[in-house]
Amino acid sequence: MIIYGTALLAGCHLLGIILGDLLGQALGMTTNVGGVGIAMLLLIGSRLYLHRHGLLCATSENGVNYWGAIYIPVVVAMAMQQNVVAALRSGRVAVFSAVGSVVICALFVAFINRLEPEPSGPPPEDQPK
Repeated sequence: MIIYGTALLAGCHLLGIILGDLLGQALGMTTNVGGVGIAMLLLIGSRLYLHRHGLLCATSENGVNYWGAIYIPVVVAMAMQQNVVAALRSGRVAVFSAVGSVVICALFVAFINRLEPEPSGPPPEDQPK
């Protein structure tokens, strides 16, 4: 189990959130402006710095690469959650378009699955042993 790099990720995340809050206040907003993106840039920059100066062993670097790769889908999921909340507050049109897009995607997946040929012969669990 790779847990190396978690402290580096946590430090970059906390610093990014603080900097995002400060940037939001500087722009006259009461929200975090780009804190997660700043954290990701800090993680990339710190990994490169530590690698160049030989301060990051191979196992730790693999852990940082793992957390860096998993960080992006988490950020996308967080952004999508905010979009859903905004859509629910904005009215029925946003909700209907979201439901409609899910239905259309499901129909396309079903259509694509029907295009595949049926396997010939008995299924693997029906074969004699």
